[in-house]
Amino acid sequence: MGFKKYLDKLVCYEAGKPIELVVRDYGIYEDDIIKLASNENPLGTPKSVIKAIKKEAKNAFRYPDDSAFELKEALSKKYRIYPSNIIIGSGSDQIIDIIIKAICNKDTKILMSSTTFAMYEIYAKQNEANIIRTKSGIHNMDEFINEYNTIKPSLVFLCLPNNPLGDCLSKDEVYKILDSVSKDCIVALDCAYNEFAKYKDKSKAIIPNELIEKYQNVVYLGTFSKLYALGGMRVGYGIATDSIIKTLSKLRPPFNITNISLKAALTAIKDKKFVEKTLKNNFKEMEVYEEFAKENNIKFIDSYTNFITFIFDDMLDSTALTNYLLKNGVIIRDLKSYRLNAIRITIGTKEQNKRVLKLISKYLHKVI
Repeated sequence: MGFKKYLDKLVCYEAGKPIELVVRDYGIYEDDIIKLASNENPLGTPKSVIKAIKKEAKNAFRYPDDSAFELKEALSKKYRIYPSNIIIGSGSDQIIDIIIKAICNKDTKILMSSTTFAMYEIYAKQNEANIIRTKSGIHNMDEFINEYNTIKPSLVFLCLPNNPLGDCLSKDEVYKILDSVSKDCIVALDCAYNEFAKYKDKSKAIIPNELIEKYQNVVYLGTFSKLYALGGMRVGYGIATDSIIKTLSKLRPPFNITNISLKAALTAIKDKKFVEKTLKNNFKEMEVYEEFAKENNIKFIDSYTNFITFIFDDMLDSTALTNYLLKNGVIIRDLKSYRLNAIRITIGTKEQNKRVLKLISKYLHKVI
């Protein structure tokens, strides 16, 4: 076959195990399964959005507004920017793909953290770019600055907060990195979880209008998949200067967002009560996980997201625990694919978290 040779070594993205597969493999009723593997909003889709989706369904036969005019207007008001500063993608990962395509080839260097969102590497390898990682798993300002000065990459990814670990640089630290980077280097700030970080600690908040006014070489990435509970709608966005957006838009596929998805996002952005409820539940329940970890001498990373990472070192095997939970109807994320003996758990509802921690406690008593 005439496929490119690099594809032989390219690894597919490992998505969270779907509920349907657990039903089929383990014979567990769907209603008895808890999925806390993909950082979806445990409160489910807002009622306001469900209503809007049903109403918009009658227009499924029509092509969507390719300019995404209404959604861009809503985002421009939210962030105090111009619609011309926005590109809409099928999830923010489509915009990550577009950024890499616009910049990278076999001679390009990309700098990222040692442990971070897997799609940066996958898209980079699709374009045969060279990947350089910092030494620390979590984001370290000094390491990014030192590595940048050493290798002079064309593109830098900062995940703020970082997926899958949950750590987060402060805005001041991010700005110090940006101040150290030449104007020829594009810096992508993946802020898929930044609303959570801002709620927990305002020093972590990245403000898009301030960002693109101060720096001409950055792209702010946001999504409706997490806080707004629209993972299945696949709506993300990028914010940057007019010139960057014009360039990236040349690579955006036509009609890349469905009319139903656009309407869902437009409705979700207005539902402030749902957003507040989500944030309050997340960090109240996060404390329950943190206390559990402390009581059981489990290492965890201080998280600014809607998930928490437990690190086991030599305590137990993360894959064995993940499989135990799976057989009991709980889906979490094993981080062995990131070369870590750790698990990532999405913060669920009070009832879900209670059941998960009860099972983990039972497993700990069994193996320790």
